[in-house]
Amino acid sequence: MTSTPSNYERLLALADEVFAVRNDPAQLDVDEAVLDRLRRIHPASVQEKTTPEGPIAWLLLIPTTQALMDAFVHERITERELYDRTPVGAPYNAVYLCSGLVLPEHRRKGVARELALQALEAIRHDHPIRALCVWTFSEAGRAGARALAAASGLPLFERPAFH
Repeated sequence: MTSTPSNYERLLALADEVFAVRNDPAQLDVDEAVLDRLRRIHPASVQEKTTPEGPIAWLLLIPTTQALMDAFVHERITERELYDRTPVGAPYNAVYLCSGLVLPEHRRKGVARELALQALEAIRHDHPIRALCVWTFSEAGRAGARALAAASGLPLFERPAFH
């Protein structure tokens, strides 16, 4: 008898399928140490939506500086370098929409948008955020980032799409 994967296992598999981090060392490979540092950058950087069945969505944002955002968007630094170079405890004026994952049966219900808007509100409470940036891996991700930018009233800067 095979067991049904947990929501946690399904989200991990989805992350691997969408981002294929193992095949690209320039991407941020998220582990507990990365999550801890993101929370030190800002507690709202790591978001999760859960139900009694477990997690249904994960969202990562990286508050950063305009200079680092510009270097990332113009492909002068990698995603990993953006994360590594973002100082903990600095004033931030940009947010990188790093990743958002929602289980298929919970998509198109505003889950990622709700998480992202709550996180942005918390970050903006502490920092003068003036811009968002994104590096999309899917058309749905691009549409979601654009909708979030419109809802937040922030300009969106896009790194050329992942191939």
